[in-house]
Amino acid sequence: MKKTVEEALETKRSILQSALDLFYQKGYSKTTFEEISARIGLTKGAVYWYFKNKPELVAALINMYVERKTAYLNAKVPNLGCFDDIKHYFLATSDYILGDENALKLAFFLSLQMEWSQSIITKVMEKIHENMAHSFELIKDALLDMQKNGQIRDDTDAALIAEIIFNSWTGNLEAFFSKRSSTDLKIMIEKSFDLLFNGLIKKKD
Repeated sequence: MKKTVEEALETKRSILQSALDLFYQKGYSKTTFEEISARIGLTKGAVYWYFKNKPELVAALINMYVERKTAYLNAKVPNLGCFDDIKHYFLATSDYILGDENALKLAFFLSLQMEWSQSIITKVMEKIHENMAHSFELIKDALLDMQKNGQIRDDTDAALIAEIIFNSWTGNLEAFFSKRSSTDLKIMIEKSFDLLFNGLIKKKD
């Protein structure tokens, strides 16, 4: 009997949930399609019908995470017009991750995954960068507007600063998940961003 569109979508969601749980519990390399399918009562072939390989599964999980996170952030921080808005954008991101079990699992998995081969890392990072592009452009455009409005120094390289902001965010997230820091994640974000932003503020004559 042929599945309806709704049934096919539900099956796909079940596969993704099973994969995420196993990636989180066992790691990427130790997770097999047999285990993913067994958890939800499917055959391995059924899983392969939806996803050809594990990188495709990871890419789909990232897409799902970004779609939900973007909707959450659009409601929480609709406009980026100053440093406080940018800081709140990342604080809201941390709230989303810490408040959603699946988002937490995926962020943990992606932040601390050390067992991928170089080719797999390349494929996954392409998807991560693709999905980060929207957020990156939002931050860069906000910095450019602030520069035009005289809020930050004229010599500020908006693209470089946006990259530094994202690297600071991911570094704080990795430190939190690996327990390299005992400081609360949101406090780390606030303090690190304040230090960075204070160096960019245009001084009054």
